[in-house]
Amino acid sequence: MTAVVASRLSTTTRKARLTDAVRIHDLVNYFADREEMLHRTIPEVCENIRDYFVAEQDGLVVACCALHVNLDTLAEVKSLAVSEGWQGHGVGSALVNQCLAEARSLGVPSVFALTYRPSFFERLGFGQISKAELPRKVWGECIRCPKFPDCGEIAVMKDLAS
Repeated sequence: MTAVVASRLSTTTRKARLTDAVRIHDLVNYFADREEMLHRTIPEVCENIRDYFVAEQDGLVVACCALHVNLDTLAEVKSLAVSEGWQGHGVGSALVNQCLAEARSLGVPSVFALTYRPSFFERLGFGQISKAELPRKVWGECIRCPKFPDCGEIAVMKDLAS
């Protein structure tokens, strides 16, 4: 599945490959170092490479995003990281839309994200919800977070069934 991002800067989105793992790791950890997301190890990225999509320009990965299926009724959009020079050009939206398309193809009726930037997701049709509405199973990674239990992330959800 490949799509061209419509913007003044043309990129291509695609499923990630193992050869992208180091770049995904670097992108995610750049923002994790700024306390905007959780750190990922290269083995974690490799183990979950099938979850990731990337955006590339001239062979360079400039952004990544993952769709992780939690339950038969719920998946999470996570690890959305867009290089600073590429933010505001539709790259993040294109990657989230790739994740949503995959969730639909898998038959997942709802997708959520935990974010510090809810307005970004709201522009894509997500609505804010209480974290308490999420099943306990989705909190597995939160325990690793140094900000747990008061991270300040906002839960957003999109219903794909309608």
